[in-house]
Amino acid sequence: MQSDLCLADGMPLIWLAKLLRIPIRERIAGSDLFGRLKSANAAGSRLRVFLLGGAEGLAAAVGAKLNAERSGLECVGELNPGFGTIEEMSSPDIIDQINASGADLIAVFFGAEKAQAWLLRNHWQLRPPIRAQFGATINFEAGTVRRAPPMLRSTGFEWLWRIKEEPYLWRRYWSDGKALLALLATSVLPLMLSARGLRSLQELSIVRREDHASVTIALVGAAVATHADGAIEQLRDALDSDKRLIIDVSNTQYIDARFFGLFLMVRKQLAGRGQELLFTGATARLRRIFRLNRFEFLLSPEV
Repeated sequence: MQSDLCLADGMPLIWLAKLLRIPIRERIAGSDLFGRLKSANAAGSRLRVFLLGGAEGLAAAVGAKLNAERSGLECVGELNPGFGTIEEMSSPDIIDQINASGADLIAVFFGAEKAQAWLLRNHWQLRPPIRAQFGATINFEAGTVRRAPPMLRSTGFEWLWRIKEEPYLWRRYWSDGKALLALLATSVLPLMLSARGLRSLQELSIVRREDHASVTIALVGAAVATHADGAIEQLRDALDSDKRLIIDVSNTQYIDARFFGLFLMVRKQLAGRGQELLFTGATARLRRIFRLNRFEFLLSPEV
């Protein structure tokens, strides 16, 4: 939840978004992003990147290639910390080496779970402003593994190619497939059913109450994308007050993905100054909406 941007890396995410009418139109894998950064206009300043991870020698080879090509990326450091624990790969020497590089971007090439854990653990110690997990991109860039043809990527069958190239990955995709089906059954389909009556939920009133210690924003009606602009203005003003921020949802009929995104951004802004986003008045029905969207953690604590 420390990210400003999360990529939709996977065609199943695009399919689920379409089912839920969330406007995500294109899959962007980490390797796609890395390629676009490489192909950016290098006539001006280049994005300085630190390459972290990958098999022995790969980061050095890819870094040398980036600098030789005069691409949109300039490698200012690389390190393979081995296959230790998160704690071992978060030593002061490693963090100091990354920070001293002057990088704009840390490109992490661990497995997804380990990369996420490493980035979260070291979030406040790292100086480079952009950090991202690029996974197997290091292998594609080094040429040790071939990426799937564009047709397979666009149709959602890149996983079959990956298994052909790296047979051990079948366990990962088997686990991912089961998790996807569980998500479809327990969250996506119930959300689709709960959203059937949205056409009758047209209005949203935003009521602001303020005292010496807090600002309360009451959402009365349907907190859906068409009303997001007005909510953004009110939330921005509330943040500028530097007071405790409370969202009153006691009369909120529905909350969609756009508003959950707003809540996450507000929560991050508040966390940066040691405050929490507080909710009050959540009904049982609305708590179910939070739970189905996997945002139930936002409701704790409640005032």
